[in-house]
Amino acid sequence: MLKWTDSIPLPLLVLAALFLGGAPFVPEPHLVEKLRMLLQGSLSKPLDIFDLIYHATPLTLLVLKLLRTRQKQ
Repeated sequence: MLKWTDSIPLPLLVLAALFLGGAPFVPEPHLVEKLRMLLQGSLSKPLDIFDLIYHATPLTLLVLKLLRTRQKQ
């Protein structure tokens, strides 16, 4: 089911997760801000929801790839 993740280079996913997960770095990363908004129940604007998905996707893909790599061993 997750075989397609094998074709994504691991270093590329690590870089994307670091940069998109942390961008913008100051005053706080968007991912942290949007997760806080989600936990507080204030994540309701479509743009904020898109922003959460956009910034979390590389991290999610990285986790899926690492789980698949570990499972294959």
